[in-house]
Amino acid sequence: MGPSGSGKSAVGLALAQRLGLPFVDADDLHPAANVAKMAAGFPLDDGDRMPWLDVVAAALRDAPGGVVMACSALARRYRDRIRGGAAAPGVVFVELRVPRDELARRMGSREHFMPSSLLISQLQTLEHLEPDEAGVVVAGDPPLADVVDAALAALERYQSLR
Repeated sequence: MGPSGSGKSAVGLALAQRLGLPFVDADDLHPAANVAKMAAGFPLDDGDRMPWLDVVAAALRDAPGGVVMACSALARRYRDRIRGGAAAPGVVFVELRVPRDELARRMGSREHFMPSSLLISQLQTLEHLEPDEAGVVVAGDPPLADVVDAALAALERYQSLR
């Protein structure tokens, strides 16, 4: 989880490969209207997000062997919606924290339907993982292999404390 440009897709895919799990990018689950709205430079609101989050939750629920899902899940209420809709208390979030300047650089240098002008709204919506949420936080700005190693180590520590 994290704002656009945090590396969710790249880290998620690499993490899935390392874990031997399928990978799903929640961006691919957006309805066409959401993609068009963001592509036009308008941020999504909760009315746009909640049905999409239900689809994300269903994809998690329908993967009984596990799945790595890249999803912004920016606010606690969105993560709660995913956990509740997934009926899977085992959902664990990996928050990728990346400095704002690096997020802007990454967004400006890639092909994606979300324009970099929406970074401000993403950061305004962002609520970092809270201590009582199932999840771990890792820096998302080191090289990809290091981020994946850190995520795996953090997940192992998290699981061992449960």
